[in-house]
Amino acid sequence: MPNIVLFSGSSHHDLSQRVADRLGFQLGKVTTKKFSNQETCVEIGESVRGEDVYIVQSGCGEINDNLMELLIMINACKIASSSRVTAVIPCFPYARQDKKDKSRAPISAKLVANMLSVAGADHIITMDLHASQIQGFFDIAVDNLYAEPAVLQWIRENIPEWKNCIIVSPDAGGAKRVTSIADRLNVEFALIHKERKKANEVDRMVLVGDVKDRVAILVDDMADTCGTICHAADKLISAGATKVYAILTHGIFSGPAISRINNAPFEAVVVTNTIPQEEKMKQCPKIQVIDISMILAEAIRRTHNGESVSYLFSHVPL
Repeated sequence: MPNIVLFSGSSHHDLSQRVADRLGFQLGKVTTKKFSNQETCVEIGESVRGEDVYIVQSGCGEINDNLMELLIMINACKIASSSRVTAVIPCFPYARQDKKDKSRAPISAKLVANMLSVAGADHIITMDLHASQIQGFFDIAVDNLYAEPAVLQWIRENIPEWKNCIIVSPDAGGAKRVTSIADRLNVEFALIHKERKKANEVDRMVLVGDVKDRVAILVDDMADTCGTICHAADKLISAGATKVYAILTHGIFSGPAISRINNAPFEAVVVTNTIPQEEKMKQCPKIQVIDISMILAEAIRRTHNGESVSYLFSHVPL
Protein backbone atom coordinates (compact mmCIF):
# COMPACT_ATOMS: atom_id res chain seq x y z
CA MET A 1 0.00 0.00 0.00
CA PRO A 2 1.41 3.45 -0.88
CA ASN A 3 2.42 5.72 1.99
CA ILE A 4 0.71 9.00 2.79
CA VAL A 5 2.69 12.14 2.00
CA LEU A 6 1.15 15.35 3.35
CA PHE A 7 2.24 18.69 1.94
CA SER A 8 1.27 22.13 3.18
CA GLY A 9 0.67 25.09 0.91
CA SER A 10 1.59 28.53 2.25
CA SER A 11 -1.99 29.63 3.04
CA HIS A 12 -2.48 27.93 6.42
CA HIS A 13 0.62 26.22 7.75
CA ASP A 14 -0.72 25.94 11.30
CA LEU A 15 -3.72 23.84 10.21
CA SER A 16 -1.51 21.56 8.08
CA GLN A 17 0.84 21.05 11.03
CA ARG A 18 -2.09 20.16 13.31
CA VAL A 19 -3.37 17.64 10.77
CA ALA A 20 0.11 16.09 10.47
CA ASP A 21 0.50 15.94 14.27
CA ARG A 22 -2.90 14.29 14.57
CA LEU A 23 -1.95 11.67 11.97
CA GLY A 24 1.42 11.23 13.64
CA PHE A 25 3.86 12.07 10.91
CA GLN A 26 5.97 14.89 9.47
CA LEU A 27 4.84 17.31 6.77
CA GLY A 28 6.52 16.64 3.42
CA LYS A 29 9.36 18.89 2.32
CA VAL A 30 8.20 21.56 -0.11
CA THR A 31 9.64 24.98 -0.92
CA THR A 32 7.38 27.70 -2.30
CA LYS A 33 8.81 31.00 -3.35
CA LYS A 34 8.20 33.76 -5.84
CA PHE A 35 10.47 34.73 -8.69
CA SER A 36 11.24 38.44 -8.93
CA ASN A 37 8.49 38.82 -11.57
CA GLN A 38 6.00 37.39 -9.01
CA GLU A 39 5.61 33.98 -10.69
CA THR A 40 5.08 31.17 -8.20
CA CYS A 41 7.82 28.58 -7.89
CA VAL A 42 7.23 25.27 -6.12
CA GLU A 43 9.88 22.64 -5.42
CA ILE A 44 8.79 19.29 -4.00
CA GLY A 45 11.72 18.28 -1.78
CA GLU A 46 11.19 14.50 -1.56
CA SER A 47 10.20 11.58 -3.76
CA VAL A 48 6.45 11.05 -4.22
CA ARG A 49 6.69 8.20 -6.76
CA GLY A 50 3.81 5.82 -6.17
CA GLU A 51 2.73 7.65 -3.01
CA ASP A 52 -0.72 8.81 -1.86
CA VAL A 53 -0.30 12.60 -1.78
CA TYR A 54 -2.44 15.07 0.18
CA ILE A 55 -1.97 18.82 -0.27
CA VAL A 56 -3.54 21.16 2.31
CA GLN A 57 -4.28 24.63 0.96
CA SER A 58 -7.18 26.84 2.07
CA GLY A 59 -8.85 29.53 -0.05
CA CYS A 60 -7.91 32.52 2.07
CA GLY A 61 -5.41 35.37 2.26
CA GLU A 62 -3.98 36.02 -1.20
CA ILE A 63 -6.63 33.80 -2.77
CA ASN A 64 -5.38 33.84 -6.36
CA ASP A 65 -1.74 33.26 -5.42
CA ASN A 66 -2.72 30.40 -3.13
CA LEU A 67 -4.96 28.81 -5.74
CA MET A 68 -2.19 29.00 -8.34
CA GLU A 69 0.30 27.55 -5.84
CA LEU A 70 -2.10 24.64 -5.17
CA LEU A 71 -2.51 23.96 -8.91
CA ILE A 72 1.27 23.97 -9.40
CA MET A 73 1.81 21.66 -6.39
CA ILE A 74 -0.84 19.22 -7.66
CA ASN A 75 0.74 19.19 -11.09
CA ALA A 76 4.28 18.82 -9.71
CA CYS A 77 3.21 15.73 -7.71
CA LYS A 78 1.21 14.32 -10.62
CA ILE A 79 4.09 14.45 -13.08
CA ALA A 80 6.45 13.10 -10.40
CA SER A 81 4.45 9.82 -10.66
CA SER A 82 2.45 9.94 -7.42
CA SER A 83 -0.29 7.31 -7.38
CA ARG A 84 -3.04 9.71 -6.28
CA VAL A 85 -3.22 13.42 -5.47
CA THR A 86 -5.89 14.72 -3.10
CA ALA A 87 -6.41 18.45 -2.64
CA VAL A 88 -7.54 19.26 0.92
CA ILE A 89 -9.20 22.67 0.59
CA PRO A 90 -10.86 23.57 3.92
CA CYS A 91 -12.35 26.81 2.52
CA PHE A 92 -13.13 26.44 -1.19
CA PRO A 93 -12.18 29.57 -3.17
CA TYR A 94 -14.78 31.34 -5.36
CA ALA A 95 -17.55 29.19 -3.80
CA ARG A 96 -19.96 32.15 -3.79
CA GLN A 97 -19.73 32.50 -7.58
CA ASP A 98 -21.70 29.34 -8.15
CA LYS A 99 -24.61 30.46 -10.36
CA LYS A 100 -25.57 33.02 -12.97
CA ASP A 101 -27.46 35.39 -10.72
CA LYS A 102 -27.42 38.14 -13.34
CA SER A 103 -26.68 38.40 -17.06
CA ARG A 104 -23.11 37.73 -18.11
CA ALA A 105 -22.07 36.64 -14.59
CA PRO A 106 -19.30 34.01 -14.56
CA ILE A 107 -19.65 30.72 -12.70
CA SER A 108 -16.14 30.91 -11.28
CA ALA A 109 -16.58 27.98 -8.87
CA LYS A 110 -17.01 25.70 -11.91
CA LEU A 111 -13.89 27.21 -13.47
CA VAL A 112 -11.89 26.48 -10.29
CA ALA A 113 -13.23 22.90 -10.35
CA ASN A 114 -12.05 22.50 -13.95
CA MET A 115 -8.64 23.98 -13.13
CA LEU A 116 -8.14 21.54 -10.22
CA SER A 117 -9.09 18.59 -12.42
CA VAL A 118 -6.86 19.69 -15.29
CA ALA A 119 -3.93 20.22 -12.88
CA GLY A 120 -4.27 16.52 -11.99
CA ALA A 121 -6.24 16.32 -8.72
CA ASP A 122 -7.86 12.89 -8.29
CA HIS A 123 -9.93 13.72 -5.22
CA ILE A 124 -11.04 16.83 -3.29
CA ILE A 125 -11.67 17.10 0.46
CA THR A 126 -13.36 20.35 1.48
CA MET A 127 -15.57 21.68 4.25
CA ASP A 128 -19.03 23.31 4.31
CA LEU A 129 -19.22 24.31 0.66
CA HIS A 130 -21.27 27.48 0.20
CA ALA A 131 -23.61 25.49 -2.05
CA SER A 132 -23.37 21.70 -1.94
CA GLN A 133 -24.11 21.55 -5.70
CA ILE A 134 -20.49 22.64 -6.24
CA GLN A 135 -19.67 18.94 -5.73
CA GLY A 136 -21.39 18.38 -9.07
CA PHE A 137 -19.06 20.84 -10.83
CA PHE A 138 -16.38 18.13 -10.54
CA ASP A 139 -16.12 14.81 -12.38
CA ILE A 140 -13.77 13.53 -9.66
CA ALA A 141 -14.76 12.48 -6.13
CA VAL A 142 -15.47 15.33 -3.71
CA ASP A 143 -15.88 14.85 0.05
CA ASN A 144 -17.73 17.81 1.51
CA LEU A 145 -17.20 17.54 5.29
CA TYR A 146 -19.37 19.35 7.81
CA ALA A 147 -18.34 21.42 10.80
CA GLU A 148 -21.79 20.72 12.30
CA PRO A 149 -20.74 17.97 14.78
CA ALA A 150 -17.99 20.24 16.14
CA VAL A 151 -20.44 23.16 16.31
CA LEU A 152 -22.97 21.06 18.28
CA GLN A 153 -20.24 20.02 20.69
CA TRP A 154 -19.19 23.66 21.17
CA ILE A 155 -22.77 24.78 21.85
CA ARG A 156 -23.33 22.04 24.46
CA GLU A 157 -20.04 22.74 26.22
CA ASN A 158 -19.96 26.55 26.13
CA ILE A 159 -23.54 27.85 26.26
CA PRO A 160 -25.04 26.93 29.64
CA GLU A 161 -28.59 27.87 28.54
CA TRP A 162 -28.41 25.89 25.27
CA LYS A 163 -31.61 23.98 26.04
CA ASN A 164 -33.50 27.27 25.93
CA CYS A 165 -31.80 28.63 22.84
CA ILE A 166 -33.11 29.27 19.34
CA ILE A 167 -30.99 28.67 16.24
CA VAL A 168 -31.29 31.46 13.68
CA SER A 169 -30.32 31.55 10.02
CA PRO A 170 -29.32 35.04 8.83
CA ASP A 171 -30.70 34.27 5.35
CA ALA A 172 -33.12 31.86 3.70
CA GLY A 173 -30.27 30.01 1.95
CA GLY A 174 -28.93 28.69 5.27
CA ALA A 175 -32.31 27.36 6.44
CA LYS A 176 -31.35 23.72 5.86
CA ARG A 177 -28.15 23.98 7.90
CA VAL A 178 -30.00 25.65 10.76
CA THR A 179 -32.94 23.21 10.87
CA SER A 180 -30.48 20.33 11.00
CA ILE A 181 -28.68 21.82 14.04
CA ALA A 182 -31.97 22.75 15.73
CA ASP A 183 -33.24 19.17 15.28
CA ARG A 184 -30.06 17.67 16.75
CA LEU A 185 -30.28 19.98 19.79
CA ASN A 186 -34.06 19.57 19.96
CA VAL A 187 -34.69 23.34 20.02
CA GLU A 188 -36.58 25.74 17.77
CA PHE A 189 -35.28 27.75 14.87
CA ALA A 190 -35.96 31.12 13.26
CA LEU A 191 -35.13 32.70 9.90
CA ILE A 192 -34.12 36.18 8.86
CA HIS A 193 -35.12 37.10 5.33
CA LYS A 194 -32.84 39.71 3.81
CA GLU A 195 -33.05 41.66 0.60
CA ARG A 196 -29.78 42.63 -1.03
CA LYS A 197 -29.56 45.61 -3.35
CA LYS A 198 -25.95 44.82 -4.29
CA ALA A 199 -23.15 42.45 -3.18
CA ASN A 200 -21.77 42.96 0.36
CA GLU A 201 -24.60 45.36 1.24
CA VAL A 202 -27.85 44.33 2.91
CA ASP A 203 -30.97 46.42 2.49
CA ARG A 204 -33.72 45.32 4.89
CA MET A 205 -34.38 42.32 7.12
CA VAL A 206 -37.48 40.50 8.31
CA LEU A 207 -37.36 38.09 11.27
CA VAL A 208 -39.57 34.98 11.04
CA GLY A 209 -39.90 33.24 14.42
CA ASP A 210 -40.08 34.15 18.11
CA VAL A 211 -36.79 34.86 19.90
CA LYS A 212 -38.16 36.75 22.92
CA ASP A 213 -36.32 35.92 26.20
CA ARG A 214 -34.13 33.32 24.52
CA VAL A 215 -30.46 32.91 23.68
CA ALA A 216 -30.21 33.31 19.91
CA ILE A 217 -27.46 31.47 18.03
CA LEU A 218 -26.85 32.69 14.49
CA VAL A 219 -25.42 29.95 12.29
CA ASP A 220 -24.01 30.44 8.80
CA ASP A 221 -21.36 28.87 6.58
CA MET A 222 -19.26 32.01 6.18
CA ALA A 223 -18.99 35.65 7.17
CA ASP A 224 -17.00 38.05 5.03
CA THR A 225 -17.65 41.75 5.72
CA CYS A 226 -20.11 40.68 8.49
CA GLY A 227 -22.80 43.17 7.42
CA THR A 228 -25.43 40.44 7.44
CA ILE A 229 -24.68 38.88 10.83
CA CYS A 230 -24.24 42.25 12.55
CA HIS A 231 -27.57 43.51 11.18
CA ALA A 232 -29.12 40.20 12.19
CA ALA A 233 -27.73 40.52 15.74
CA ASP A 234 -29.27 44.00 16.10
CA LYS A 235 -32.56 42.64 14.77
CA LEU A 236 -32.53 39.76 17.30
CA ILE A 237 -31.75 42.02 20.27
CA SER A 238 -34.53 44.43 19.26
CA ALA A 239 -36.88 41.40 19.00
CA GLY A 240 -36.14 40.53 22.64
CA ALA A 241 -33.31 37.96 22.52
CA THR A 242 -31.34 37.87 25.80
CA LYS A 243 -27.97 37.02 24.22
CA VAL A 244 -26.70 36.57 20.67
CA TYR A 245 -23.94 34.22 19.55
CA ALA A 246 -22.72 33.72 15.98
CA ILE A 247 -21.22 30.44 14.80
CA LEU A 248 -19.63 30.38 11.35
CA THR A 249 -17.55 27.77 9.57
CA HIS A 250 -15.40 30.16 7.52
CA GLY A 251 -14.50 33.47 9.14
CA ILE A 252 -13.15 35.49 6.23
CA PHE A 253 -13.50 38.84 8.04
CA SER A 254 -12.43 41.24 5.31
CA GLY A 255 -12.84 45.01 5.10
CA PRO A 256 -14.80 46.51 8.02
CA ALA A 257 -15.66 43.11 9.56
CA ILE A 258 -13.63 43.40 12.78
CA SER A 259 -14.89 46.86 13.73
CA ARG A 260 -18.45 45.77 12.95
CA ILE A 261 -18.14 42.75 15.26
CA ASN A 262 -16.58 44.86 18.01
CA ASN A 263 -19.57 47.22 17.83
CA ALA A 264 -22.23 44.50 17.51
CA PRO A 265 -24.06 42.98 20.51
CA PHE A 266 -22.46 39.51 20.29
CA GLU A 267 -21.47 37.45 23.32
CA ALA A 268 -19.06 35.58 21.04
CA VAL A 269 -18.39 35.05 17.35
CA VAL A 270 -17.25 31.46 16.94
CA VAL A 271 -15.42 30.34 13.79
CA THR A 272 -13.47 27.25 12.81
CA ASN A 273 -9.81 27.35 11.82
CA THR A 274 -10.38 26.58 8.11
CA ILE A 275 -8.90 30.09 7.77
CA PRO A 276 -6.09 31.37 10.05
CA GLN A 277 -7.57 33.57 12.82
CA GLU A 278 -4.61 34.49 15.06
CA GLU A 279 -4.33 38.10 13.84
CA LYS A 280 -8.10 38.63 13.92
CA MET A 281 -8.35 37.32 17.48
CA LYS A 282 -5.81 39.93 18.64
CA GLN A 283 -7.99 42.71 17.21
CA CYS A 284 -11.29 41.28 18.42
CA PRO A 285 -11.66 39.51 21.79
CA LYS A 286 -15.13 38.21 20.83
CA ILE A 287 -13.74 35.83 18.22
CA GLN A 288 -13.32 32.24 19.45
CA VAL A 289 -12.03 29.31 17.40
CA ILE A 290 -13.14 25.68 17.09
CA ASP A 291 -10.30 23.45 15.88
CA ILE A 292 -11.43 21.20 13.01
CA SER A 293 -8.01 19.71 12.19
CA MET A 294 -9.06 16.35 13.67
CA ILE A 295 -11.99 16.14 11.22
CA LEU A 296 -9.68 16.75 8.24
CA ALA A 297 -7.06 14.35 9.63
CA GLU A 298 -9.64 11.60 10.13
CA ALA A 299 -11.01 12.18 6.60
CA ILE A 300 -7.48 11.83 5.21
CA ARG A 301 -6.85 8.66 7.23
CA ARG A 302 -10.15 7.10 6.15
CA THR A 303 -9.65 8.05 2.49
CA HIS A 304 -6.15 6.59 2.50
CA ASN A 305 -7.35 3.32 4.08
CA GLY A 306 -10.37 3.09 1.81
CA GLU A 307 -12.87 3.46 4.68
CA SER A 308 -16.17 5.34 4.68
CA VAL A 309 -16.02 9.06 5.50
CA SER A 310 -19.75 9.46 6.21
CA TYR A 311 -19.24 8.72 9.94
CA LEU A 312 -17.74 12.23 10.17
CA PHE A 313 -21.00 13.84 9.01
CA SER A 314 -22.53 13.21 12.43
CA HIS A 315 -19.60 12.59 14.82
CA VAL A 316 -16.52 14.46 15.98
CA PRO A 317 -13.52 12.07 15.95
CA LEU A 318 -12.24 11.53 19.50
